[in-house]
Amino acid sequence: MIPRYSRPEMADIFEQENKFKIWLEVETLALEKMAEMGTVPMSAAKALREKGNFNVERINEIEAEVHHDVIAFLTSVAEFVGEDSRYVHQGMTSSDVIDTSFAVMLTQAADLIIADLDKLLAALKKRSLEHKDTLCIGRSHGIHGEPTTFGMKLAGHYAAFARAKKRMIAAKDEVSTITISGAVGTYATASPDIEAHVAKELGLRPETVATQVIPRDRHAMFFATLGVIASSIENLAVEIRHLQRTEVREAEEYFDVKQKGSSAMPHKRNPIGTENMTGQARIIRAAVIPALENVALWHERDISHSSVERTILPDALISADYALNRLAGIIDKLLVYPDRMIHNLEMTGGLVFSQRTMLALTQAGISREDAYRIVQKSAMQVWADRSTGKGTMMLRDALESDSQVTEKLDKDALDAIFSYDAYTKNIPSIIERALAE
Repeated sequence: MIPRYSRPEMADIFEQENKFKIWLEVETLALEKMAEMGTVPMSAAKALREKGNFNVERINEIEAEVHHDVIAFLTSVAEFVGEDSRYVHQGMTSSDVIDTSFAVMLTQAADLIIADLDKLLAALKKRSLEHKDTLCIGRSHGIHGEPTTFGMKLAGHYAAFARAKKRMIAAKDEVSTITISGAVGTYATASPDIEAHVAKELGLRPETVATQVIPRDRHAMFFATLGVIASSIENLAVEIRHLQRTEVREAEEYFDVKQKGSSAMPHKRNPIGTENMTGQARIIRAAVIPALENVALWHERDISHSSVERTILPDALISADYALNRLAGIIDKLLVYPDRMIHNLEMTGGLVFSQRTMLALTQAGISREDAYRIVQKSAMQVWADRSTGKGTMMLRDALESDSQVTEKLDKDALDAIFSYDAYTKNIPSIIERALAE
């Protein structure tokens, strides 16, 4: 992933330095257990712990010749350790090191993603409570439906990311397994006790059955979880992008005093952050299908998954980390315009009260079909009048001119219908329920 969309905390996990550091710790822990079991000299384990090191440039130089990264790594380590290095990696296979390291990096990354989600949840909670009573229009198909509040909108997204956090915690647990079981996973040359020791020291657990590699269904689930999180990111981003449209302008991304929106048009204030989030979501989701396809490997192993993981591992996680952090900042500083929300809510002349009118007519003795027809007739008159942009007809006026309505509903009944209170009375409890997740 390019630096523009990388945060150091996440990007550093996938740097060669960190990867080889984990490899060295895996090899050291394994050798220390072997020494404890008496299968290698204690001096060898001590030498690796005290003198064990590597040189990234040297590893890359050796790999260019031998075309095997683990062998290149072991050769570099041997140059630091000396004669005792012959005991390093004894009875182990490359996947024991690579897949165990993969698990460590995934859990490190998962911890950052979980922290990112907490940051976004905090921002959503704060703004949801701030705007729990801020009336706005709820839309279906992009068309005005019925009133809601902006706080409830944000509470819905809070609930989605609360679910995302639960899934990420489960996904972390799913990939928290290691393997040090030797060729084809039979422990013929590496005792299960070695694996158990390394797992305990790393805060992980042994894989149930490793066929020389950890089964890739675990990783597929991890990346699928990231994919769902990406879709929740995009869902919130698209909401903000729509609300920032000039014709809507109910909310918009913070625009810094020195910020420029366009190289050609000085007036522009564009939703570049949430547009960026939409793009990042595509990158993250792009990792899901390759991760699913990595599940099917030949027999006990092949390495068709390896090149895939070298790409999707850093890219998907760096993108997710960046997107969640930037989105948290966008929500925290989001500019909200309650007056504009009321303006938009009322721009259709009370059409939002159509369902309540229909229900009142049914309760007054009119069939649902007739009540729907009566209210729709008045609603279409309002639509026609206001379609010119100059009309001022109100739904209530149209209804009051219809004798079928006035025979059933008096002024007090219509007053009760044309009130926002009915739409907002349950919203505080809905928000409370969402934020309690």
